[in-house]
Amino acid sequence: MTYPPPGGSPDPYQPQQPYGQQPYGQQPTSGAPDPYQYSDPYGTGAPSSGQPYGATPSSGQPYGATPSSGQPYAQPGYGTPGYGAPYNPTTNVMAILALVFAFVFAPVAIVLGHMAKKQIRERGEQGEGLATAGLVLGYIFTGIMALVCVFYIVVIVAAVGSSGSSY
Repeated sequence: MTYPPPGGSPDPYQPQQPYGQQPYGQQPTSGAPDPYQYSDPYGTGAPSSGQPYGATPSSGQPYGATPSSGQPYAQPGYGTPGYGAPYNPTTNVMAILALVFAFVFAPVAIVLGHMAKKQIRERGEQGEGLATAGLVLGYIFTGIMALVCVFYIVVIVAAVGSSGSSY
């Protein structure tokens, strides 16, 4: 008995090919569309005459250029003019770490908070409030730790000074 059986399904243990691609070493059958050729279903001005994506047309003018002005209104690969990729800002990781380290080791939170604020300004990320909270808590907890250290030093000096030696 041969596998797969005639009219049956292919071997489930063999890797499946992605849609539109041929297995390695096989050429597409004649008349089948080439999966590596770009088609322009939305009229963005990209190649649609069977030329590979990125090729220049025979007229010498770049795709998407208006004939009268020569200025491009849509460049290949960028979609319809006026519609870009959706804006999806991310939260700055250093801002999160600044808030976490405010409770773990406050001086590190101060450094991370300042670095996060700079990165947020430069990159346009989210997390300004987290960075500010990490900074404020870092300064507060560092101040409290400094006061506790000063208190312990004063207590130790007072204890040593009052004990006096009686030889």
